[in-house]
Amino acid sequence: MGQKIFFVLIIIGLPLSIAGSLFGWSSLLMFAIYCLTIIALASFIGRATESLAIITGPRIGGLLNATFGNAVELIISIFSLKAGLVGIVLASLTGSVIGNLLLVTGASFFLGGLKYKRQKFNVFDARHNAGLMTFGVLVAFIIPEVFAGEIDADKQMVLSAGISIILIFLYIAALFFKLVTHRGVYTRKDDGQAFAEEEEEPEWGKGTAIIVLALSTLAVAYVSENLVHTFEVVGEQLGWTELFIGVIIVAIVGNAAEHASAIIFAFKNKMDIAVEIAVGSTLQVAMFVAPVLVLVSFLFEEQMPLVFTLPELVAMALSVLLMIVITNDGESNWFEGLTLLAAYVLMGLGFYLI
Repeated sequence: MGQKIFFVLIIIGLPLSIAGSLFGWSSLLMFAIYCLTIIALASFIGRATESLAIITGPRIGGLLNATFGNAVELIISIFSLKAGLVGIVLASLTGSVIGNLLLVTGASFFLGGLKYKRQKFNVFDARHNAGLMTFGVLVAFIIPEVFAGEIDADKQMVLSAGISIILIFLYIAALFFKLVTHRGVYTRKDDGQAFAEEEEEPEWGKGTAIIVLALSTLAVAYVSENLVHTFEVVGEQLGWTELFIGVIIVAIVGNAAEHASAIIFAFKNKMDIAVEIAVGSTLQVAMFVAPVLVLVSFLFEEQMPLVFTLPELVAMALSVLLMIVITNDGESNWFEGLTLLAAYVLMGLGFYLI
């Protein structure tokens, strides 16, 4: 049912996106059309990537997921950088981190917990990811903020570029560690049987998946470029700040399909996959997407240093700490999910009122 809805949204949304941009329709109307169209296209990118991951195996599949897992947000952010909307890009990165850790994980734990009293996931993965999140968010994002007040803008960019290169290197090393050198080392005793039961057939063949992936990515690029131009007008009409648009709206639109997948897996009691989607996406944003955007910004007139506002930094740091405390035992329940959701609502309210 969901796949049919996304297909219908694309069939209707793409022509309307083209017509609206050509004939200058209302920015508010086009903002809604662009967002819905991107969400639908993101689902096709996710399905195509998943098919290719199954065909190519876990190692190359892991790299594909790393590359395309946040492709939509990366594309929106690049066009935002091109338009000089550095604040929105930084805010959307913040939104992705807190959205994945609090909203997605919280909804997954809550809805899964309503069906199952206790749900288990790989505690070794949880602890490994906790270390990466601590480095990727707490260390790498706070250091530029600490030194930003002591150095000029050029040196801020040098520092940001250096940190970005280190983050990308460590992220690639983390993938190599997980998919090659230590693959299968840290698994639970019942994982072998679970994986045997979860042998999947790809939805599409290799050729079809590549074509769908390429066409969907091109379509997202076109719609995203137009979406970026509506931000200023929509913000004025609805009273939304640049920070709120980035943290809440862009982050949710860019990751909507991925969010839905995590919740569905949790409801099916496949918690390892649900947690991996939420935390894996957070690590992609912090250690791959953000650094790539810093380096890409050198191509544009206005560069983007890896310097967040204090509310953004505090929100991300608290999200990481709360996530680590809740997931460190390898078990979840509906109350822990509700706690994460409550934290997201509190932060969302704060960003709305700024």
